[in-house]
Amino acid sequence: MHKKHHHKKKPSAVKKWSAKLHLWFGLSVGIIVFIVSLSGTLYVFKDEIQHVLRKDALELRKETVKGKPLSLEVLREKVTLELNEKYPISSVEIPLDKKKSYGFLYYKKDKKGWNYFQEVLINKQVYVNPYTGEILAVYNEKYDFFTLLKYIHWSLLLKADWGKYVVGIPVVLFIIMLITGIILWWPQNKKARKGRFWFNWKNVKTWKRKNYDLHNVLSFYASFIALLLCITGIYFTYPYVKNVFNLALSGSVDLPKEKDIKSPDSLTAKNNSVFDLTIQETSKRYPASSSFRIPLNGKNKKGKDLNNIPITVYQKEGRFSERNVLIFDKYSGQLLANKPHQNLNTAEKYSNANYDIHTGSYFGLFGKIIWFIAGLICTSLPVTGFMVWWGKRKKQGKKI
Repeated sequence: MHKKHHHKKKPSAVKKWSAKLHLWFGLSVGIIVFIVSLSGTLYVFKDEIQHVLRKDALELRKETVKGKPLSLEVLREKVTLELNEKYPISSVEIPLDKKKSYGFLYYKKDKKGWNYFQEVLINKQVYVNPYTGEILAVYNEKYDFFTLLKYIHWSLLLKADWGKYVVGIPVVLFIIMLITGIILWWPQNKKARKGRFWFNWKNVKTWKRKNYDLHNVLSFYASFIALLLCITGIYFTYPYVKNVFNLALSGSVDLPKEKDIKSPDSLTAKNNSVFDLTIQETSKRYPASSSFRIPLNGKNKKGKDLNNIPITVYQKEGRFSERNVLIFDKYSGQLLANKPHQNLNTAEKYSNANYDIHTGSYFGLFGKIIWFIAGLICTSLPVTGFMVWWGKRKKQGKKI
């Protein structure tokens, strides 16, 4: 009688090529994936940690909350004189909660700088008691731990214009690695399926097998969130990714362009209380919101002169997704336009929400916890993957 020989089923061409791409891309960009994943993971709970560390600066003492806040011009003058910085104050964030401080921001960039430290000339946050004018704290955000994490994650501390591609290209390759990883993970039969969903280490003694299982099992559970993190990340980097989202969500490649709104009042003399008028009107129109930001240097994010005062109103604390915009005449303080969140089209709403989705804050504390765990797994994948390859390499070396 002849013994039956069970031949192991050969992997398909798709799995063969998936294995090659997974290995090649992993070895080429693994270190960048590790750095980007780790920095992003550590950044997740930035708001919660800073709120604890900066509690005395963010929350006012009860005995100081009396009467009405001082004029914004008076507060700006106090901060300017006391800090005596080379650059003007960029903006102020005003909370609707009367028991919280105002946050004045100094921010200036140099387009000629080739790395983060040369590009960002100043980034300082000044917390002020609006009732007394007392400066509660000054934080040099340029060298803050979380700011550095953010720019490591965004551009590896290189110049933002091209550093984002140094990160963006590996992220695209990581997306391919996640897809090829799922293909390689996919079990060929029911028997193989058992060890793919959880660890079966009862009779396993070698670290190599345990490491392989860590790479294999954890990556499966994190891969779908990791894909979401990658796609929301490259949304910032590549305009064509944003265009695809815009087209899919609202039927147009481009978002509606912001019209430059002016009024006849712009020809008249400036009202010295213009900012106070905008604060009153904003507070009246959106009393249930968290805070709003007013530009004070007459410049937009790109450094171009503003023809009006655009005020961004944030509905929820720590969230950018639900925001409203009010446009005021910069001389008279007259309200020119009101753009509530609910009037935006789907693509505009998603554009505002993309950052919150990327950081997990869109889904609240639970979302942040899930994102943090997924980030830790993503951070581990280049390490466990390299160890799998190194173990096989040493094994092949012994055979030779």
